[in-house]
Amino acid sequence: MKSSKQNSHRQAVSAVNLNGQKPRSRRTRDRAGKKQALILAALKLFASKGYDATTTREIAASAGCAEGLIHRYFNGKAGLLPALMEYRVSQEVADLAHHIPPAPTFEDEYLQLVNWAVKHMWEDREFLRVAIPRALLDPGFGQVLRQVGPLQRARAIGARLKKFRESQALAEEEFDALVQSVSVIGFMFGFMRPAVLRQDRKASTRMAFVIAKRLVRNIPSVDPVHPTARQAALLLS
Repeated sequence: MKSSKQNSHRQAVSAVNLNGQKPRSRRTRDRAGKKQALILAALKLFASKGYDATTTREIAASAGCAEGLIHRYFNGKAGLLPALMEYRVSQEVADLAHHIPPAPTFEDEYLQLVNWAVKHMWEDREFLRVAIPRALLDPGFGQVLRQVGPLQRARAIGARLKKFRESQALAEEEFDALVQSVSVIGFMFGFMRPAVLRQDRKASTRMAFVIAKRLVRNIPSVDPVHPTARQAALLLS
């Protein structure tokens, strides 16, 4: 009887992961894996062939999945673009939260956020080559693109900057403009200049740093801030 109770306890413990949550079932893991495979296959084909020329059959074949799963998971090809956006943004926000430690000063934090934005816009260049033309043709997708992309990034960036007293001293509109400037600089010098206008990527990154540094230094400091070696290294690595 005692052994039976111990076995039941072990089974209950094994059914809960270290976070106190039940682990995902095999079916759930398979579903997530197939969705990701379809998203990545769609990105590759959209970037190489164009959105309109790519068929769901080609996407499914590239992902090694049944074509019907595209309709089940995404309601067809049109649903893959928002899913692509959500996938990329969730990766970016997770990277910011888990791999970019908060900087000690307001200026350093702003500069490293710009560095992060420039880096990720460059990494997103294949998706942006697909998404931007589609948004121009499809106003509905343009609205989804704005809600999923810039708004989520702005929330993550704003949460980081809001912790500093320099940000708290700004008017709400000024703070919102500061937050948006991170993505604007990132888009221009992480995507437009190097990917579209074919400017040297290192030159684009250096220019982003100069602009960001000039902008952030126009914001009054609450406490005296001494230049650090870290500032000089940001964006130049």
